[in-house]
Amino acid sequence: MQNYRPPIEDIAFVLTDLAHLSGVCALPGHEDITPELVATILEQAGKFASEVLAPLNHVGDVEGSHLVDGIVSTPTGWQNAYREFSQNGWTGLLFDSQYGGQGLPRLVGVAVQELWDASNMAFSLCPMLTQTAAEVICLQGTAEQKKIYLEPLVSGKWTGTMNLTEPQAGSDLSGIRTQAVRTPEGHYKLSGQKIFITYGDHDLAENIVHLVLARTPDAPSGVKGISLFIVPKFIPDSDGNPGKRNDVRTVSLEHKLGIRASPTAVLSYGDESGAIGHLLGEEHRGLEYMFIMMNMARHAVGIEAYAIADRAYQRALDYSMERVQGYSVGSKNTQKVPIRNHPDVSRMLVEMECQIQAMRALSLYTASAQDFVSRHPDDAKRADSQVIVDVLTPIVKGWSSEVANDIASQGIQVMGGMGFIEETGMAQYFRDARITTIYEGTTGIQAADLVRRKLISDRGAMIQKVIELIRRDIEDSNAKNAPEVLSINMGTMNGLELLQDSTAWLLDSERKDPRLPFAASFNYLMLWGIVAGGWQMMRASSIALKYIEEKHNTSFYSHKVLTSKYYAGFILPKTAGYYSAIVNGSELLMDAK
Repeated sequence: MQNYRPPIEDIAFVLTDLAHLSGVCALPGHEDITPELVATILEQAGKFASEVLAPLNHVGDVEGSHLVDGIVSTPTGWQNAYREFSQNGWTGLLFDSQYGGQGLPRLVGVAVQELWDASNMAFSLCPMLTQTAAEVICLQGTAEQKKIYLEPLVSGKWTGTMNLTEPQAGSDLSGIRTQAVRTPEGHYKLSGQKIFITYGDHDLAENIVHLVLARTPDAPSGVKGISLFIVPKFIPDSDGNPGKRNDVRTVSLEHKLGIRASPTAVLSYGDESGAIGHLLGEEHRGLEYMFIMMNMARHAVGIEAYAIADRAYQRALDYSMERVQGYSVGSKNTQKVPIRNHPDVSRMLVEMECQIQAMRALSLYTASAQDFVSRHPDDAKRADSQVIVDVLTPIVKGWSSEVANDIASQGIQVMGGMGFIEETGMAQYFRDARITTIYEGTTGIQAADLVRRKLISDRGAMIQKVIELIRRDIEDSNAKNAPEVLSINMGTMNGLELLQDSTAWLLDSERKDPRLPFAASFNYLMLWGIVAGGWQMMRASSIALKYIEEKHNTSFYSHKVLTSKYYAGFILPKTAGYYSAIVNGSELLMDAK
């Protein structure tokens, strides 16, 4: 199996030069965090990812997790890896020290998360969901709930899940039937079934804290009648230790295409006396609270996407340099060459690499905006940053996951027949990547969110703010008059103009037929992703040129300029196709049967 090489140098460049690390570290509460500390954290995380988690990735894929006699067992080596992961403090990276965390910015957490996802995506889902569950309790829980649950979750002694989906309620949560009945003691008893619960049961931690969407008996119909409940696997005793087993039963584990080691459970609540749960926040506001978790998870899936894409790229690149086939086109040399030398293989590899860099940069840029939203002292800066987060989050999730699937497929293509063989490892990346366009909201749902909530809701005001931000950055780069960045600048500006025209078309079409913007939404999201990726690659190349002039690590920065040119040459031209599909194809769907 392939070794994992954490892309620390590129992550560090993006953090420092594109994602405003110095500004994030200057925020209230982060003043003690230095670039040197962040560099050490990245180095240690990369070491743990490559030496501990990566070797277990194939093991987990082959063995999977199993349910036998009511007990779920994870693959060989996973318990020890999780114990070491928790003891090293990785679960609590982002949380306040009063709960045992390290209080680091979300920007740093996103950078580290890529390393977990790339080395072992199925493993990384457990701490990721635990962190999102802890975040919801931190923001909406009572003092007593925080006291009981936050420290064990932050330490990793307990893990967390999110329970939304039911057999009849998937993307439409208005159909949720799980019931929560208040008892005289003040808690609730839940009954119902939840499906597709990631890490719904396992043997890694002492307890599992489920956040469950359910209805009270007098709840209004639809999503406005949903409440959120904390339902632990083991009910904490008076000292906060796991006590009596709650009435939560694991019915089965799903047999999945990918992420096979991650136990995806069907959970039954209240088969006997009712599962004891505690209301989180206020009744009937459950979906609102769950969206705190959902938005974090959506960004997290975007991270998974480019992380697994990078793993596929590394595998394909290694193979392309090892596999000797044929002669170099146009050369008189009679010696056969590695397939990396053949133009079409080279094309696939450069397309993979430049898109991974663009996705990484866009994700980390979005993460820094999240930090500014939560901690910046200036109201206007927080508001502007919130616009960036709102607009870019569905793009980071939707566009990145679609591109990651393409990259994983290209990885197989580079390897040819060997890529199609399970034992070479590439097939696992292809299978694991497939879920990223589906869970935490399909690409279609991300696209609908972008159009409904970020475009139509305010007649394009939010969207226009981000478009103007991109336009200003292009103009700033053009002012430097550097020929090396001309292609990426022009390509990004051309794409931006198509995006501007598409935005106007969607707003106008909504007046004609409210279905039209949603017929165009997927292509609009993909157009947005390519332009936003070009924006970040343009910024990267402009900064890289400055470092080259100053004689800093010219090899790395010269390659950064080159990958930006690849993006301009191979990826940005696709904007014309998406634009055409929006304005010429969307209306055709109105008559589709």
